[in-house]
Amino acid sequence: MPKKTHFRYKYGEIPYPVFFPDATRALVKSLDSDDIRATKTSGILVNTFHLWHILDKSVLAAFGGIREYMGWKGAVISDSGGFQVMSVVKKGVSEGKITDEGVVFHPSRNRKVVFTPEESVRLQMSLDTDMVVVLDDFTDPKDDHTQAKKTVDRTLEWARRSKAEFDKICLEKGKTDEDRPYLLGVAQGGEFMDLREECTKELVKIGFDGLGWGGWPFVEGKINFKSAEVISQNVPEGYLLYGLGIGKPEDIIKCFKLGYNIFDCVLPTRDGRHGRLYVFDADDIKDIDVTKPNFYHFFNSKKFANIADTSKISEYCDCSLCQNYSKGYLVHLFKLGDPVAGRLASLHNLRFFSLLMEKLQTANFSSQS
Repeated sequence: MPKKTHFRYKYGEIPYPVFFPDATRALVKSLDSDDIRATKTSGILVNTFHLWHILDKSVLAAFGGIREYMGWKGAVISDSGGFQVMSVVKKGVSEGKITDEGVVFHPSRNRKVVFTPEESVRLQMSLDTDMVVVLDDFTDPKDDHTQAKKTVDRTLEWARRSKAEFDKICLEKGKTDEDRPYLLGVAQGGEFMDLREECTKELVKIGFDGLGWGGWPFVEGKINFKSAEVISQNVPEGYLLYGLGIGKPEDIIKCFKLGYNIFDCVLPTRDGRHGRLYVFDADDIKDIDVTKPNFYHFFNSKKFANIADTSKISEYCDCSLCQNYSKGYLVHLFKLGDPVAGRLASLHNLRFFSLLMEKLQTANFSSQS
């Protein structure tokens, strides 16, 4: 399989790697689609599980998909919402259970709703996204080997059903390999590397375009990259690899070096709304070196008291904040609690991440030990 160099989407191609901020409910908080475009962000991610609750299919039919609904011309990935299922069901936030059929909810005493792998694929196809991620059974970090094996077995069975439904819909719609969405499986297994390997190999046999690193990656507060490495070691050369929810710049780079080329996360905009801004340690855009161990720092507007400071967050950044406003003014806006502060900071952070992707496209890590 030849190495993939570009992400194909409805209106063109985007060079890898790509980072897509989370527009969970068809919204990147505090920003509109023009704002996102202005940061040179090439795509967004929407969450199928959440949209299933709030968007009727007739809405999507009326607009022709989620992209048109949002007025967005960039790329779109739809995540199945397997992580969110874990959050609301496995943690007991919402009454329900995971069965072989799917995720069972009881909105009321006399009503049962089942979110199946097939329904997830059908909704994603109606969203008309560029990448469909199949529903998986999230391996809880507390699972022992036996419990984790059950999530892997169910993930694989759901993956087979999802692939069959996807192929059926593509046939009905006359989709070819050139114009259909990418289809990604999700590798589960937790911290049990034998299960990660088994899940990865079996998913490859089913016939996906790539795989996502699924599950909870943290062990004692730090990301354990071993499972990401096991996945990358057990896929064909050139396979698409997706670091689901991976958003810290240094973590993106570690995954990128392992062969991952797609990333999404809420961090840039969430941090922005809380006044935490990412800043490259360089004197000019051309001098940014992402191969260095410490290539950026944070500016925390809520710990910066000088509202008279005339300097920029970054003297060379071309985002709306850095081109037009000072550190002092941004701090002033945060002190006022005005939402414009979070918007400007989010714009800056998204531009940081789009620049990070640009720099990774030409970065040379081969000289590093």
